[in-house]
Amino acid sequence: MPRIDAFLEIMQEAGASDLHLSSTCVPMLRINGVLQKARHRALTAEEVRLLMYELLTDSQIQRLEQEGGLDCAYTLEGTARFRINVFRKHPGLAAAFRIIPHSVPTLDALGFPEVLKTMLKQRAGLILVTGPTNSGKSTTLAAMVDYLNEHMNYHIITLEDPLEFLHSNKNSLINQRQIGEHSVSFASALKGALREDPNVILVGEMRDLETIHLALTASELGLLVLGTLHTKSAGQTIGRIADVFPAEQQAAVRLTFSEVLIGICSQQLLRRADGQGRVAALEILVGNPAVRNLIREGKSHHVNNAITTGKRDGMNLLDQHLKELVTAGIVTGEEAARYAAEPQAMLAFAAASAGGRARPLGVG
Repeated sequence: MPRIDAFLEIMQEAGASDLHLSSTCVPMLRINGVLQKARHRALTAEEVRLLMYELLTDSQIQRLEQEGGLDCAYTLEGTARFRINVFRKHPGLAAAFRIIPHSVPTLDALGFPEVLKTMLKQRAGLILVTGPTNSGKSTTLAAMVDYLNEHMNYHIITLEDPLEFLHSNKNSLINQRQIGEHSVSFASALKGALREDPNVILVGEMRDLETIHLALTASELGLLVLGTLHTKSAGQTIGRIADVFPAEQQAAVRLTFSEVLIGICSQQLLRRADGQGRVAALEILVGNPAVRNLIREGKSHHVNNAITTGKRDGMNLLDQHLKELVTAGIVTGEEAARYAAEPQAMLAFAAASAGGRARPLGVG
């Protein structure tokens, strides 16, 4: 049994989402979003090296030594799957482990609103899931793929770095490809996917101009594309898509983007008030005619107004959902204020509504 298994079992027993190993440091666990020391002595540089090299293949070790960092995954049978990033530092190595449950969560189990299912019923277009690192984007995408797998007869190709949730075929055929192992880049994998008769392509990260361009092209060609960006809001996401391109191309990109966008789900993970895990707060944008017009005209700064007036279409601002979570007692006002666009207004709202409770949007 690999020696790392003992640490991973401790991680799961503690209910941690992440484990950090670092040369000359005590192992650290992230529990409910808070980093804390494990009950263990500091690990030497050689101990961390042995723990990691035992898991890696010869080619992975070579990449780590040449490039200074590596993404990979590891399965502890009967327990969970783990996403790993291992990197060189001074002194020695460090590694971050993220736990990925064996079972793929459903949109219903996550408590996500019905509008996401409505988006997924579109046969072609672009759905974006956005948020900072550690905001649950991979989990949301996995639940979306599971919904399609359950309800559609599709060929679904996922492009990920690394593979996280592993899907089994239900009503759809799913082929999962890991960047770095099955293809050299997201862009090259996406080019190949266009020739592989897909209905749906999941792009684990739209991180450069070529990948974004290909994702827009695939959506325009009649495929359903699911992708992620590291942006904090729907408005910021819309601005980022066009800004990646040279100035002379941006008008054409905005036109294409406006035509293919189905919707954007921007999310944050907050600590629950009862200390029992975390809950997602969502900002939802639907590509209705008003939103499409704003995209074409480059007026992403007006997107919040469109979301506010688009509640009938299932749209919701992040701050509005935060208020609903506070009112329902799911998160504290102080926690909500950490993520709100207007922190002081959120604190004032929490103080004013401390005695009342309202039914939440459906995320929790």
